[in-house]
Amino acid sequence: MTDGPPVRIAIDHDDHHAEHVGRVADGRQFFLTTPFVPAGVGESDGQEFVALFLFDRDGRFLEAKIDGLGSRADMKPDARRATYDARLRELGDVTFTRIEVEPFSVERFGTVFGLIPQAPEDEDDQWWVTLEPGDYMAFTAPWDSGEYDT
Repeated sequence: MTDGPPVRIAIDHDDHHAEHVGRVADGRQFFLTTPFVPAGVGESDGQEFVALFLFDRDGRFLEAKIDGLGSRADMKPDARRATYDARLRELGDVTFTRIEVEPFSVERFGTVFGLIPQAPEDEDDQWWVTLEPGDYMAFTAPWDSGEYDT
């Protein structure tokens, strides 16, 4: 059990969900990812997105550039790849490496995006930070481990 939500969490570069995390030439940190709303949530057919999250050198959230790609059933994989690649190119020279960033949330397309702290449900549980939407990366203490669950 931990005392509260983290101020910063570490995300280590890997070959899975954290494939495109790192720093741009001016020192800002970035995280490029593909969040989603699962089909069947509410009356939704689900939604697919490409999201580029930018942070300053110290990990403070700066901005989110989020592209909506439509429903999960109708999303065109080639269009998603082109959008994703364009977001990566717009960063210029990058270094893929560990990042240490603050939790944050923004709303776009009627959906909450971000690294969102989740309070414990009972006193024996612990804080989590989940990547939303889609809850496809979940972080727990120690917050500087750089590791996540899927």
